[in-house]
Amino acid sequence: MPVYQAPVADTLFVLNDLLRIARYDNLPGFSDASADVVEAILGEGGKFASEVFHPLNQIGDREGCKRAEDGSVATPQGFKAAYDQFREAGWGGLSADPAYGGQGLPHVLAASVNEFMSSANMAFAMYPGLTRGAIAAIQQHGSPEQKEAYLPRMIEGSWTGTMNLTEPHCGTDLGLLRTRATPQADGSYRISGQKIFISAGEHDLSDNIIHLVLARIDGAPEGTKGISLFIVPKFLPDDAGEAGGRNGVSCGAIEEKMGIHGNATCVMNYDEATGYLIGEAHKGLRAMFTMMNEARLGVGIQGLAISEIAYQNAVTYAKDRLQGRALSGPKARDKAADPLIVHPDIRRMLMTMRAVNEAGRALVLYTALKGDLSHLAEDEAARQAADDWMGLLTPVIKGVLTDKGFENAVMAQQVYGGHGYIAEWGMEQFVRDARIAQIYEGANGIQALDLVGRKLGLNGGRAIQAFFAEVGKFAEENRSDEALAPYTKGIKKGLNDLQQATMWLMQNAMAKPDHAGAASNDYMHLFGLVALGYMWGLSVKAAQEKLAAGDGDEAFLKAKLVTGKFFMERLMPETAAHLARISSGADSMMALDAEAF
Repeated sequence: MPVYQAPVADTLFVLNDLLRIARYDNLPGFSDASADVVEAILGEGGKFASEVFHPLNQIGDREGCKRAEDGSVATPQGFKAAYDQFREAGWGGLSADPAYGGQGLPHVLAASVNEFMSSANMAFAMYPGLTRGAIAAIQQHGSPEQKEAYLPRMIEGSWTGTMNLTEPHCGTDLGLLRTRATPQADGSYRISGQKIFISAGEHDLSDNIIHLVLARIDGAPEGTKGISLFIVPKFLPDDAGEAGGRNGVSCGAIEEKMGIHGNATCVMNYDEATGYLIGEAHKGLRAMFTMMNEARLGVGIQGLAISEIAYQNAVTYAKDRLQGRALSGPKARDKAADPLIVHPDIRRMLMTMRAVNEAGRALVLYTALKGDLSHLAEDEAARQAADDWMGLLTPVIKGVLTDKGFENAVMAQQVYGGHGYIAEWGMEQFVRDARIAQIYEGANGIQALDLVGRKLGLNGGRAIQAFFAEVGKFAEENRSDEALAPYTKGIKKGLNDLQQATMWLMQNAMAKPDHAGAASNDYMHLFGLVALGYMWGLSVKAAQEKLAAGDGDEAFLKAKLVTGKFFMERLMPETAAHLARISSGADSMMALDAEAF
């Protein structure tokens, strides 16, 4: 039976010592997030995740969701009661707008709690996670009437939300979608079509489900320029604003899938359902990308979350399982064998997971803070710089942390040996659950193409140049600090590799676009290593300052220094391999005719 303990101490270190969020107490939301409040919320959030969500994780995986003949869907045993607890405790409204019933706390704090919930039970955490994305889209693009009608109930949790993009014949290429929207005299639309792979599309957790649906208005232009976004409730609101008559939307089937069985992934049928346009006609992608960007950061957190729980259980097993003797001589002389954790290759796997998790947590929260500042910073230049960071790092966080999350789940399974392949130990579920995060909300290959093909050149390369400057400044300012030298040298080398890769793309990709496509995955991971390395530089500097001041848990802080050094010695050198592959170009990759495969 797997266990989970929320990494509250590490999260507090990131928030308080690395990010120093107390310096933003002049901004809305942050003024209410005192150190005591933050610690209390993380403590209670971690407790809720481990005691309420986590015990249902294997139950949800075994039972899955069940669809009845009438199209209704029952979630696994215990989910409804747990969701009621989640809703009553107000976790869904942690960072939501107080004007609609939210608590208005910083998004960076909500992101921390989101990690805990996703580690404890990824499939379950998706229900409120998708609702948060729908809330963001309605908040930013909805009319005042739409906000008033939907946001209070969605923030409170009695209504939930979804996003409906994919159709049987199109996934990423949304220009091919066929769902139709026919205008009605009262200003509404009749929505007809079919959507697939819709997470939380139908369930019994909430009183209403608010679907955000991409569709093409009759007569609209072909391609992505003719797509609009609609609110399509499961139950149409009545005159009192409550869930009223049933709309023409139903679950046609539940997808049978590899993992996240506790989440209802549905085929959704729209049969002249009543829908309401959000924002401008034919500008639906702009509105949907508000939700997509929220979702992509959330999926990056899922990658981190699965990696964290897999790591925790692998550590427990490695400490308990007796297997062989240490190469340097017996360590547990009173036992028949030494525990697995004495073996270097086991340590290699555990340290790799730990080094990625701790830097990944810092990168997620650093970026979530930028999201807060992009809206709240008092200076326009600061808001723009924060927004630039968000746009640039979103594909990196989604792509790299979910790839690493899957790799780390497999590594944790390997630590268990044969028991890792057996369901009761839980490792194989983590592997299956982690796999989807690399695919949905834009497959990781699409994230890499977005980074290379769009984000690098945006606004004349303003964001990437700012990233180079920030990381380079850190390495330069701390170059003379001997205690930081093992870290700054690695950061500088990785940054040089990233700059060379960027220059190679500038010189070669325009003339031959396949060079950009062939380089994109390696470039994304090269970028990810530098970003994670930078987080280690910031973490180590903060830890060293606390040690020098005699402040904090000495063992915890010294472990930071060791783990950061491992990252620089064992993981950061991979930037050179990524650069070599990028510089080799696309010729050998694209040379064979399709018939030769």
